Amino acid sequence: MPPIEQELAALHAPSFGWALACCGRRRDDAEDLLQDVYTKVLAGRAVFRGQSTFKTWLFGVIRLTALEHRRWRWLRRSEPLPEEPADVPASAPHVDRETAEALARALREVSDRQREVLHLVFYEGLSIEEASQVMGVTLGTARTHYERGKAGLLAILNREGVKFP
Repeated sequence: MPPIEQELAALHAPSFGWALACCGRRRDDAEDLLQDVYTKVLAGRAVFRGQSTFKTWLFGVIRLTALEHRRWRWLRRSEPLPEEPADVPASAPHVDRETAEALARALREVSDRQREVLHLVFYEGLSIEEASQVMGVTLGTARTHYERGKAGLLAILNREGVKFP
């Protein structure tokens, strides 16, 4: 198996988790998205240049391809651009159902960028710097969204009386 295919195979599970997050937790959309991403990578339409880790680069390709998919659906007007429903990813720390639901509600209340950076850092294990590369923003911007997102989540959870581990 060529090295690029080995890299893709090794990162399939986290890539699928990120694809799910980018597709509003819609499994069919995430599968289609990831297939398009793999096709781009293997056909050489997306090329890893070594300016970051392979995982960071791949997550960026997934994010940009998801944006292309949303724009295409909107342009076709066959389905409206969905609000990104926040859900607790499968890779989330084990919490009881009530806490998981409260966290999902709280994630819906923070901005898209805050939700995105929190997902990349907490659920995908990226550093804030790597998350900034995936998101295509400066490190300072990613840090700001990260800090504001954490503070916002904590305030929302406290408001609801939820103690998160």
